Amino acid sequence: MQERDIIIMSQKELKRLHLIHKVIDKAITQIEASNLLDLSTRQIRRIKDRVLDEGDKGIMHKSRGQPSPNSTPEDIKNKVITLCRTKYDGFNPTLASEKLFEINKIKISRETLRSWFKQKAIAYKTRKKRPHRNWRERKHRFGEMIQIDGSHHKWFEERSSECVLMGYIDDADNNVFARFHESEGTLPFMDSFKRYIKRHGLPQSVYIDRHPAYKANNKPGIEDELNNTEPQSQVQRALKELEVDVTFAYSAQAKGRIERLFRTFQDRLIKEMRLKGVKSVKEGNKFLAYYLPIHNKRFKVEALEKGDLHRPLSKNIDLDKILCIKTERGLNNDSTVIHNKKLYHVLDKIHAAKVMVEERIYGVMLITHKGKSLKYRQITQRPAKIVQVKPPVFKTKKIWRPPVGHPWKQPIREEYEQKTKIG
Repeated sequence: MQERDIIIMSQKELKRLHLIHKVIDKAITQIEASNLLDLSTRQIRRIKDRVLDEGDKGIMHKSRGQPSPNSTPEDIKNKVITLCRTKYDGFNPTLASEKLFEINKIKISRETLRSWFKQKAIAYKTRKKRPHRNWRERKHRFGEMIQIDGSHHKWFEERSSECVLMGYIDDADNNVFARFHESEGTLPFMDSFKRYIKRHGLPQSVYIDRHPAYKANNKPGIEDELNNTEPQSQVQRALKELEVDVTFAYSAQAKGRIERLFRTFQDRLIKEMRLKGVKSVKEGNKFLAYYLPIHNKRFKVEALEKGDLHRPLSKNIDLDKILCIKTERGLNNDSTVIHNKKLYHVLDKIHAAKVMVEERIYGVMLITHKGKSLKYRQITQRPAKIVQVKPPVFKTKKIWRPPVGHPWKQPIREEYEQKTKIG
C-alpha cells in the first residue's frame, strides 16, 4: 500500500488554494482573484500553473522558512532606530530618511522607516486630515465581506428583559443570519460566528465595530513591545487563526447596512414575535430559524457577480479550540493555577512554568499544555493552617515589701523617733 503525502498548510495558503481552484473552475476571473488575494494577475497565473502541474502542494512558496535576501541587517536597523530616538528625535519618516542618507550615508526608504516607527512606538507629528465620508460600492460576490454587529434592545418588549441580537448581513446580496444572546461579548460573538461558519463556511472578511470585545484598544504591554506586536482581543486572535480579514468601522454610518437591518428588525421582527408570544432568548432563537428564510426571500438582492466565496472549513480544524477564550496562567510549584479568583489543582505531572486556560463556548473550561488537555480539579476550600497553641502558664506574683532602711520608710521612722523623745 502506497503512503499518501501529507501536506500541512496554513490558513493563508488554504484560502489562496480555495480561490485558485475557483479560478481553475472559471468561477471567478484572474483579476478578481488578484484583488481578493492582493496579488498581481501574473502571480495568479504562475500559482495556477504550479497547482495544475504539482497539485495542491504547489500553492506553498518555495522559499518558505528561508530569510529574505532583501531584508535589512539587524545591526543597521538597530543603529537607525537609535539615531531616530536620539539625534533625529521628532523627525518624521520622510525627513529622517533624507538625513540618514545625507549625514550617515544609510539609505532607508521612508515607508520602511514608517513601519519601524510603528513597531518601536516612535511618535512623530502628522497632519490631521479632515473627516469625510465616501460612498462605498457593494462587494460583488456572496461571502466576500460580512457586516457583523450586536443590537441591545427590548426585543421581547415587556415579556422579558433586554437582550442582544447578533446580526450578520452579507455586503453583496443582503443575506441575513442572526442569533439572540443574553449579552454582547467575546463568547456570544464566537458562538454566533461558529453557527454561521457551520451554515455557510468561512467568509473572506468581516466588518465589525470597535467594541472592546472585538478590538483591543489598550496600549501595548511589555511582552507586546518585546515581540513587536500589537495587543489583540480574543476575537482578533481567533479570526487571524482562521485567516479571516477584519475591518474595524470608525462610525455607525460606515456599517450602515447592518444598522438599517436592525431598524427593520426592530419594526418587523418584534411584531412577528409578539404575535407568536415569544418571550425568551431560547424561544427567540427557535423563531429565527423560521423567520430568517422568509426575511431573506423578501429582502435579499441579487449580487453583481454569481458565485460563493465562502471557504469550506478544513476537517483538521477544531473550531472549539480556536473560538474560545485563551488565557495564559502561571503554574505554581504545588501544581495549582489561579484563574478568575478560583484555585485549580493540575493532577497531571508536567514540568512547565505556564499553562493555557481555555474557556469554551459551551461553558467548559480546559487547562492545556502544548495542545494537550490536562486533568484538574477545583479547590473550593483551602486547608486550614494547624497552629499549635501553648497552654497558658500562671505564675504566682510575689509581693515585694521594702526593708526598714528603705528611703520610702525614712519619713515614718523620723516621725516615730520624735514622738518617742517627746514622750
